[in-house]
Amino acid sequence: MDTVIDAHNISKVYNPETIPVYAVNNVHLHLKKGEFTALVGPSGSGKTTLLNLIGGLDKPDEGNILINGIDITKLSANDLIDFRLHNIGFVFQSFNLIPVLTAKENVEFIMQLQRINKKQRDERIKQLFKEIDLEDKLNERPSKLSGGQQQRVAVARALASKPKFILADEPTANLDSKSASNLLDIMDKLNREENITFLFSTHDQRVIDRARRVITLVDGRIVSDTAEVSTKHEDADMKH
Repeated sequence: MDTVIDAHNISKVYNPETIPVYAVNNVHLHLKKGEFTALVGPSGSGKTTLLNLIGGLDKPDEGNILINGIDITKLSANDLIDFRLHNIGFVFQSFNLIPVLTAKENVEFIMQLQRINKKQRDERIKQLFKEIDLEDKLNERPSKLSGGQQQRVAVARALASKPKFILADEPTANLDSKSASNLLDIMDKLNREENITFLFSTHDQRVIDRARRVITLVDGRIVSDTAEVSTKHEDADMKH
């Protein structure tokens, strides 16, 4: 499998001049194409900060982050915006849909930024809204959609740019059980059928139970990683 994310020794420090607080502390993280991974840990453990660093929404104070072999920590601000647009899909806890736009327009907006022509945009939107089972809600504004429907539109928007991977920050936090289950079904299907890589930051046991790799953060450090455990088991089996 190809390595999508390769983070080396990354740290993010707040108050460095007075009492330093390490939100992320010397983290190494490697994510391969097609993984379905949950970042877990208590509040304040650094999950969202780490996600923001990987997504290029924030810059580490130390270390390097390579996405598909490109070191995003060395990109200029404009190059980083362009890189995110073409490589990374984001799904946020608060949906972040534009209220004055319809569901269709919210998803289409990303493709317009990418200068994709109208025919291709329409075809992609038709496919995406079929995937998220909201073909009848194309022309509804976010205020007319339930929380679960809004989050599904947010997933479609994240997928619209055909990203290399999707970062999802607490995507089920504001959803009831049925909506969360539906959303996870969609993301699991996209992961398995289209080999889209997902990295979640989550407290939600429903997400953790679906993840095929779980990385635990405490005080900005990785304290456990189920990928390492399974690798050790595989190595032990090979020796036997």
